[in-house]
Amino acid sequence: MAAMVRDSETSVHFMKMHGLGNDFVVIDRRHGGPQVTAALVHAAGNRHRGVGFDQLAIIENDAGSDGRLVFFNSDGSPSATCGNATRCIARHLMDETGKSEVHLRTERGLLTALDVGDGLTSVNMGAPILNWRAIPLAQEVDIDHLPIDGDPIATGMGNPHCTFFVENAEEVDLEGRGSEMEYHELFPKRTNVQFASVTAPDRLRMRVWERGVGVTQASGSSSCAVAVAAARRGITGRRVVIDLDGGVIEVEWREDGVWMTGPTSHVFSGTFTQAFLDTLK
Repeated sequence: MAAMVRDSETSVHFMKMHGLGNDFVVIDRRHGGPQVTAALVHAAGNRHRGVGFDQLAIIENDAGSDGRLVFFNSDGSPSATCGNATRCIARHLMDETGKSEVHLRTERGLLTALDVGDGLTSVNMGAPILNWRAIPLAQEVDIDHLPIDGDPIATGMGNPHCTFFVENAEEVDLEGRGSEMEYHELFPKRTNVQFASVTAPDRLRMRVWERGVGVTQASGSSSCAVAVAAARRGITGRRVVIDLDGGVIEVEWREDGVWMTGPTSHVFSGTFTQAFLDTLK
């Protein structure tokens, strides 16, 4: 990545947002501004010495959409997609433009987001990836029954996901099992890890460990992966309500993709000081 521009006339502005407690720093570069470096991502992600976030998202200009999004995890590693951040940014662009539908480009392709009323934003996260090479996995296995204790299921939603269906998600050692599974040899690019239990015919309780982040209160792409996995297993139908640590989200696996609907929040806007940026030299 390019070095951070050191110009006393240049400021780095950001927005702090969250979707169900899954929190983000969003930097809008559609009107210019310095490049975002891995050093800035890592420093800003520190919850004691920076701003703190699960992911950082950058909005760039894109000729064929309302914006191109680039994502990073709090450890500075890149992320191909981030469902809740996409919803948050979509809501911001809808408020900015007055549109009720926007289109955002990510590594997953062109995603459609809709204002569905009552303060809720819905985004189509695209079709799930159900090919072992594309998820990706290190070798050919049955993705519906991975050769791992607990009989998890693998799903790609731009990021790789490993889902365990358990009797009671509350009783899982999320930090221990999540950190262990993130680096499992079957996932060459690491993986997000979910533990879900059925609480009603079309309702799940889910807890999540995100690669490059750790335990998070919610995860959009993980919610989509769990919904798809539950439908593939025949545990639920293709439309489910998911109870996360940070709140409730609805996911529906349709013919045109996996739609995720929930609330968003723009908490505050700010500017990194020059003194903070100088520490990144």
